[in-house]
Amino acid sequence: MDHPTESPSPGGPGGEAEESPVGYRVGVVGATGAVGSTILEVLAERDFPADEVVPLASKRSAGKKVAFNGSNLKVRELSDGEIEGFDLILSSAGGSVSSEWAPKLRDAGAVVVDNTSFFRMHDDVPLVVPEVNPEAIDAHHGIVANPNCSTMQMVVALQPIQAAVGIDRLVISTYQSVSGTGNRAIEELRAQSAAILDGKPIPEPEVYPHQVAFNVVPQVETFAGGDDYTTEERKMMGETRKIMGLPEEVGISATCVRVPVFNGHSESINVQTSEDLSPEDCRELLSKAPGIAVVDAPGEGLYPLAIDAAGQDEVLVGRIRRDPSHERCLNLWVVGDNLRKGAATNAVQLAELLVERGLLRGD
Repeated sequence: MDHPTESPSPGGPGGEAEESPVGYRVGVVGATGAVGSTILEVLAERDFPADEVVPLASKRSAGKKVAFNGSNLKVRELSDGEIEGFDLILSSAGGSVSSEWAPKLRDAGAVVVDNTSFFRMHDDVPLVVPEVNPEAIDAHHGIVANPNCSTMQMVVALQPIQAAVGIDRLVISTYQSVSGTGNRAIEELRAQSAAILDGKPIPEPEVYPHQVAFNVVPQVETFAGGDDYTTEERKMMGETRKIMGLPEEVGISATCVRVPVFNGHSESINVQTSEDLSPEDCRELLSKAPGIAVVDAPGEGLYPLAIDAAGQDEVLVGRIRRDPSHERCLNLWVVGDNLRKGAATNAVQLAELLVERGLLRGD
């Protein structure tokens, strides 16, 4: 991996560049999980300026090997003795781990990009998607939150519309793959599917409340405290408002569904705009926006598919059409790789943004 000889200006945007040590010391917490392993992959692909990358995980996973940039790295236990000396931490080990360790890692001198839900709605923690609100990262106090995977791909598609004509209301239905839950969910779908296809007894569900193979489950995460909406649906509604700066007057309603797909989240989004926007103008607008690929020739069988989004960092948008029930409503079909742009790629993009804006190493 080639490293630059200079880091971004310590003064942030507009500051004067100074000579500095080569590269950064980067820790990846949760390195053995589905998102953590993808973060390692994306760090290598994007040639992030790291002098050292250290995989960190639980005591149970310590000593395992994980792939990084053509070699295998030994996983270290996340412990008090291992948290010193990092410039940057990319964390995806679950909310309970983040609640305990992110403040410790921050206090030890690192900036933490956290991929769990724990910090996302904290007022003093920026929730950032580079294509949408990059300036929000400037206000960080050592922790930056990575949004929910379904929220992330949606706001990338919606931001150009909001900027051009405004948004009055959103109605969202998601079709979310099992990799969003993690490796155990992937194995559960694989085992159930194999049993059904082989005519064998179906293993009892352990990760999900119901069999997920050959089924559609209208529950993603849990129903907390008697709420009619799941915690995932509440995340989508709250995070979208925070990232895009939408006032309470903008209505947002979400239904999140788990489907038997290994990777790739799909979303049907009904957008009521403040000003009129034709489907043709919407296609042109989105085709020019960063991070989006418009795939919209339905008569030719061309529209976003989860299998086509796999391995891509772009958000795919298609089926752009007028809602016949309202003159200022459009329907969109939005698909993204939930392990990449929905998690790992955005986290690495935030790391790059911290470097570009001179916001690492206490600058």
